[in-house]
Amino acid sequence: MGFISWIVIGAIAGLLARRIVPGPDPGRFIVTVILGMAGASLGGFTMGVLGGSGTTSFDVLTVLVAALGAVMSLYLYGLIVRRTA
Repeated sequence: MGFISWIVIGAIAGLLARRIVPGPDPGRFIVTVILGMAGASLGGFTMGVLGGSGTTSFDVLTVLVAALGAVMSLYLYGLIVRRTA
């Protein structure tokens, strides 16, 4: 996928993850997009290890995998921010 596709999927995944994970928002929109892109990578890697296709095209499964990864990365980011604050 191209760089623009990663940004779009990252934004969608980050916004979905922000809706799923409760609590205060630790960052602004750009942090959500960056965590969404990191989550898409994390979700794609995890699906690849488990034998799935991961994030290879722009479809519903890719967005769901990316959102799941974004939820994980948002949760970890929240733990790190709470510990340092």
